[in-house]
Amino acid sequence: MCTAARAALLTGCYPVRVGMSLPDPQGRPVLYTDSNTGLALKEVTLAEVLKDRGYATALIGKWHLGSFPFAPENQGFDRVFGPAGMVAAGAGEDEEGEAAWTPEQGPPPREQLTERYTAEAVRFIEQNRDRPFFLFLAHNAPHVPLAVSPAFAGKSPRGLYGDVVECLDWSTGEILAALERLGLAERTLVAFTSDNGPALEQGPAGGSAFPLRSGKGATGEGGMRVPCVLRWNDMLPAGRTCSEIVTALDLYPTFAALAGAPLPPGPAIDGEDLSPLLRGEPGARGRSAPFCYYNRNGLEAVRQGRWKLTFGAIPYSSSRGQPLALYDLEADIGETRNVLAVNPAVAAELARLAQIMRAELGDDLLDMTGNGRRPPGRNRRPPERR
Repeated sequence: MCTAARAALLTGCYPVRVGMSLPDPQGRPVLYTDSNTGLALKEVTLAEVLKDRGYATALIGKWHLGSFPFAPENQGFDRVFGPAGMVAAGAGEDEEGEAAWTPEQGPPPREQLTERYTAEAVRFIEQNRDRPFFLFLAHNAPHVPLAVSPAFAGKSPRGLYGDVVECLDWSTGEILAALERLGLAERTLVAFTSDNGPALEQGPAGGSAFPLRSGKGATGEGGMRVPCVLRWNDMLPAGRTCSEIVTALDLYPTFAALAGAPLPPGPAIDGEDLSPLLRGEPGARGRSAPFCYYNRNGLEAVRQGRWKLTFGAIPYSSSRGQPLALYDLEADIGETRNVLAVNPAVAAELARLAQIMRAELGDDLLDMTGNGRRPPGRNRRPPERR
């Protein structure tokens, strides 16, 4: 989901650890502008870590981690351009005299969002060509409702969804071209990834994760596993496909290490520095810790290496009451064959690892008794006053 995925990337923590998997007071799993909770200001975001290292920081696009006082301007981002309600109270014009997109201005038409975001991204890069920068570009597309500008309408045989993806491809090309034009390609790491799998209930408008099982909102691989493409000229080996486990949790400590920025002391994070893996160093491996799959009702699966033990995760719903299943993801990426009966020792070890996480983070998202849980920030003011 939007909120959980962004929290993981920007904090290096499981969303449940930082209170970003809890429903808002209206019971919604995603934080909107009228939610009175948000990512606690005491959490140190990736933007704050890099800003302390001298980086210019910008968020363009979606946020979903809370409105004022939890807006991105208060979480390490110097510049913000995105949906109404994100901008912190009192935010005015930036140093170039151009105001961020505010509720008073109103949003651009949805079919123009990708182009507007791209123009803002290129502008930020041009303005900061002579200093290090961190740009978090979070497109709305291809989230429903789908819309595309006339320049890309009818460009794809996949229909409107394909047209939207064509526009995203163009956007990525524009940004990479700007880096080349400004002589920054050799000094800039570019990561292209997504927050979750396709919304299968939307049919053709929701995308596809074939041959993975299930989609957005479920803990099958189709809901959690997404593409990740990285480019850094002369620094990362080109044309290489990596099958090691890398998660959004790991981007925080990895990017910090590449920037020479120390991680903040204090509460634990769940990510690992995987910069040796990115560089292609001999013997480098993916994350060593198990990866835990959380959903609306808590821990639904755990993975270590090729093995994934699910506590009954099924598409589109909670897993409670469903039987255990063990999958060998190297041999069966679609999770079609339960091999628990012939690998009981593997299943027992994964169950042991899951119990450790349950003791630390709890097994129910509403149960805050886990000693590793940190609460979200709460705004005591009623929504109509914000």
